[in-house]
Amino acid sequence: MTIIHKKIADQLGIGERQVAQTASLFSEGATIPFVARYRKERTGNLDEVQLLEIQQKLEYFDTLQKRKTTILASIAEQEKLTPELERSITETYDATALEDLYAPYKPKRKTRATLAREKGLEPLALFIYSQKSSNIQQEIAATAQKLSLPAEECLQGAQDIIAELISERIDVKNALRKEFAQNAQISTKVIKTKKDEATNYEQYFEFSELIRKSPSHRILAMMRGHNEGLLRLSIAIDETVAVKIITRLVLNKGNNRGDCPLVKAIEDSYKRLLSAQLETEFYNELKQRADTEAIRVFADNVRQLLLLPPLGQKRVLALDPGFRTGCKVVCLSEQGDLLHNETIYPHEPKNDTTKARARILQLVQIYSIQAIAIGNGTASRETERFIQHTKFSTDVQVFVVSEAGASVYSASKTAHEELPQYDVTVRGAVSIGRRLMDPLAELVKIDPKAIGVGQYQHDVNQTELQQSLDFTVQSCVNTVGVELNTASKHLLAYVAGIGSSLAENIVNYRKEHGAFASRSDLLKIPKLGKKTFEQCAGFLRIRAAKNPLDNSAIHPERYDLVQRMAHDLGVTVADLLSNAELRKSIHIEKYKGNEVGAETLHDILQELEKPGRDPRAALQQFSFDASLQKLEDVQIGAVYPGIVNNITNFGAFVDIGIKQSGLVHISQICKEFITNPADVLSLNQQVQVKVLDVDMEKKRLQLSMKL
Repeated sequence: MTIIHKKIADQLGIGERQVAQTASLFSEGATIPFVARYRKERTGNLDEVQLLEIQQKLEYFDTLQKRKTTILASIAEQEKLTPELERSITETYDATALEDLYAPYKPKRKTRATLAREKGLEPLALFIYSQKSSNIQQEIAATAQKLSLPAEECLQGAQDIIAELISERIDVKNALRKEFAQNAQISTKVIKTKKDEATNYEQYFEFSELIRKSPSHRILAMMRGHNEGLLRLSIAIDETVAVKIITRLVLNKGNNRGDCPLVKAIEDSYKRLLSAQLETEFYNELKQRADTEAIRVFADNVRQLLLLPPLGQKRVLALDPGFRTGCKVVCLSEQGDLLHNETIYPHEPKNDTTKARARILQLVQIYSIQAIAIGNGTASRETERFIQHTKFSTDVQVFVVSEAGASVYSASKTAHEELPQYDVTVRGAVSIGRRLMDPLAELVKIDPKAIGVGQYQHDVNQTELQQSLDFTVQSCVNTVGVELNTASKHLLAYVAGIGSSLAENIVNYRKEHGAFASRSDLLKIPKLGKKTFEQCAGFLRIRAAKNPLDNSAIHPERYDLVQRMAHDLGVTVADLLSNAELRKSIHIEKYKGNEVGAETLHDILQELEKPGRDPRAALQQFSFDASLQKLEDVQIGAVYPGIVNNITNFGAFVDIGIKQSGLVHISQICKEFITNPADVLSLNQQVQVKVLDVDMEKKRLQLSMKL
């Protein structure tokens, strides 16, 4: 175990051994889902979030070490690396502190201080800065005579050098940082010439608040307005307070006369150098903080969306609604294969309702349709009403499905590969139907940023956002598990250890050799070795496998253990799966070992109880208020059923069955005070909302859940 492990353990509030064991597993090529599920004994039962934090901290310190190496080499090249400085740099584990140490030695562009040094004014500056003598004017005159420069120029140059020296002092910067953290204000003003263009930022035309109290959504809104050239943005503390802080640290007592060159250098150092440096530093910190929070909110929403309840393997008729272009209809098999497609015209301008209804009834009978999926875009409510007024001879469930991102999928390379002979309208309808059957399997094909949940996802650091979303998708896929014989390559790519290349190899092998009979068949896949098999096998399912454990989350490395449990009871593994009384008679203490502890044994018993269980909830039907078709139908004070379709830090958006979703502000979610809407609401949750206000001009709805 290293000092890095100890620091990570202290920062995360976990054991040093847990960090060391996790780091060791990562160095062996283990993935987070695998470690979280199958190495609980080694990590002390750390969950995926904790494992990700450890991984990120390890990467941070690795990057920091590389930066230290670069800095040490740079200072050594300047022949200024002392043993004390080297030790300070080596023993620093904070990026900001490291850059503070490097600041005096960092190669600079031409500054007023460097120009003054080139004139030979550094000795004078150091003399004044040392405060060891009161004969400053005498020293200035001597320097002026020696360098043949005007005395005023000598004094100004010395002050420029001192201002830069002060700006590089670690104690000064840290003291100012404390003041910024506590009392800095973020302020915005509209640029007068852009006022007409900045109507979306009206609340920020003249705005100011403490940065420590500014929530992420406001920070990102202000920064967006600033980046669009509509707002001026500043982060600052009281200048007088800042100068006093520096003066207290720099000046000797009694040396604060207004004519003292150091006093002027201090003022100049803050106004010209430190204020800009710290504003940039805190701007970046605020942006990072806001990005982190916005990414968390977005990732949480994506997780909920990916884990929405699936309808399962049923025959589905999917409708992509439309008026002039008609409604695209597709019929899908239980596996999501396209069986039929056509277009019907039940709405204006054709209004061929009778023919369209007759055709829907025929298709339901011909293809043994069990459920109908209707996209929630244009003409959705009209299409839903049309279907509800159609009398089916069998029980057909009807669902309205979010089609956010369906158009992105339909025009994508993935859609072209899956449905090459069909146009984008057919592909979009197929996607809507498959989303109903299994949201996770379908949505992994779409860039999560196109799904339409979250806040300011296009304003945040895109690399960090993508990393977070990749982790979220991988976590969801491995939590649910993947059916090896039916999964697309896009779904398989997110299984721990596999990736896109191996996923394609698996699909190609399946096409050539037929369905996998057992998990061990994976070892026949080109480039899929034992290490990859170890990582992925437990997350893959084979429904009709000869070994029933192949359809469970029990890892193949524990098959012998389960066989021993069955043998000790004189039964088969199949008996254990089907008989609850037999499972109750297993004494887990008997099977504990160095690598198998209570956590693993508990997981095994859970899987024996419900092998291959889907952790997602059951799908529930929902109907909007039939009286609502458009914004004009909404009545202030009325209560309507709705579906939560987006959650942000400032509230939640609810779909009540019209084009515009309504905002339930955080203050209107419940009677009790809450700080995070996600604590009480979830995506796709069915709610009742009361209409507070309808803004016809801006097409906005204000709703409340306080009924």
